[in-house]
Amino acid sequence: MNMAFSKTIAQVRNRTKTVTRRNINTWKTLKPGDILRAVEKAQGLKKGAKVRPLATIRVVSVREERLFCINEEEVAREGFPRLTPTTFIAQFFNGDWGQLVRRIEFEYVEPAP
Repeated sequence: MNMAFSKTIAQVRNRTKTVTRRNINTWKTLKPGDILRAVEKAQGLKKGAKVRPLATIRVVSVREERLFCINEEEVAREGFPRLTPTTFIAQFFNGDWGQLVRRIEFEYVEPAP
């Protein structure tokens, strides 16, 4: 199964991203131990375009949480150590602090190329 990381390609490539937050209505059946292929883009590809893999990842944990739970350490785990939680939420979640999201922690199966 593919998981797209179109906004964090560099962070996945350099292995600084170990957590992702997704819409609560997605990835409902994901569980620890699941293996996924991190890709640049999985949907909306132009005719003839192919999925470009970034890494193979293993899910470590999955939980639901409100965005207001995010702190500096979590923002760094998202791959943005220089952003504040406020800036991160504004940039990726339209500033909706109360939004319920699915927090997915993962590890890389293979080292960076």
